[in-house]
Amino acid sequence: MTAGEFTEFDRDVRLHVFRRAADTGVVPQLQEIAAVLGHAPDAVEASLRRLADARLLVLAPGSTAIWMAPPFSAVPTDFTVTSRGRTYFGNCIWDALGIPALLDADGLVETACADCGAPQALEVRAGAVRSGGIVHFSVPAARWWVNIGFT
Repeated sequence: MTAGEFTEFDRDVRLHVFRRAADTGVVPQLQEIAAVLGHAPDAVEASLRRLADARLLVLAPGSTAIWMAPPFSAVPTDFTVTSRGRTYFGNCIWDALGIPALLDADGLVETACADCGAPQALEVRAGAVRSGGIVHFSVPAARWWVNIGFT
């Protein structure tokens, strides 16, 4: 998407999605966005599609439901983040670690070892990971958008 294709309304939709996710841990969906912003659902749907085309969020396959507003997941995942007294879900470990960074807050990322299933926790304090662990990326970052749902 070029700057000319990205409208002020698209910016408003994007800001609402990310502010709501950051403030509550819940990624808003089309009907709520339309109601809060006072626009028709069709206009919001078109905006969500433009934002998805620009890789600023991810829609669930075959729908207009927001699946991911990176780093936030709209659905529960194996990457739970506790920060600012709220629970968030990251789409992957990269996004889970990005949530405290985006919030500019300390956080705890909890997941399980993909190999043995043992619980894993990474503490983020003052912008740095303060506990041990190994992070594995099965897909190189340059290829994440080939299949972002799998990545």
